[in-house]
Amino acid sequence: MPDVLAQQRRSLLHETHCQTCSLSSLCLPLALEVQDMQQFDAIIRRRAPLKKGEALFRQNSPFNSVYAVRSGSLKQVTTEGSEDQLTNFYLPSELVGLDGIDSDRYPGAVIALETTTVCEIPFDRLDALSESLPELRTQLYRSMSKELRDDRRMMRLLSRKTADQRLASFFIGLSERFRRRGYSPFSFRLSMPRADIGNYLGLAVETVSRILGRFQNQGLIAVSGREVNILDMDGLVHVAEEEGAK
Repeated sequence: MPDVLAQQRRSLLHETHCQTCSLSSLCLPLALEVQDMQQFDAIIRRRAPLKKGEALFRQNSPFNSVYAVRSGSLKQVTTEGSEDQLTNFYLPSELVGLDGIDSDRYPGAVIALETTTVCEIPFDRLDALSESLPELRTQLYRSMSKELRDDRRMMRLLSRKTADQRLASFFIGLSERFRRRGYSPFSFRLSMPRADIGNYLGLAVETVSRILGRFQNQGLIAVSGREVNILDMDGLVHVAEEEGAK
């Protein structure tokens, strides 16, 4: 029987182009004309798919490239001493590795949550190309700005919100990310286990499970395994924004 993953690798290496990618309207080539997109496409390195649990890069590896997620999902884990802190999840069209620019090293390991394909963009070539393509440079700045904004939102979430508010905000954020990609904002599958969600939100996995049960009893969501259906978005938003929530 042919190796399906091997077929995916061969297909990716020979057929993937920005011009035909369904995510090009969300990714770095967002505002590029066809000719400019061809220049951008020429600097991209086609990566073979990552298997679940495989690292895209390790913490403190030298920074050379940023990566655009084409399919699947990834998590970023930073290790300090014996503690692993999950600091980000990446979905299709999102850029990975921007936080390595300043120190020339990646601050955390990035690991596939499922079979995942990425486009590798060598940063030196991206930087040079953006000098002649102002639209590309602007989009790169927007991506960096979004990462800063998301980091600050996460800091506020962890420092000021209750456990219920954190989990409600997490689902609302995922819903919006799926909506931007043309998927249902109300029904989606979680690629990450509850333990990862808890680590990301600073909650014990038992707390995550308990709150999920409470949300289901309140008619806010329905959960079956990793399948999530948001039944009452307004109610979920109310929980996320409620003062003094418990």
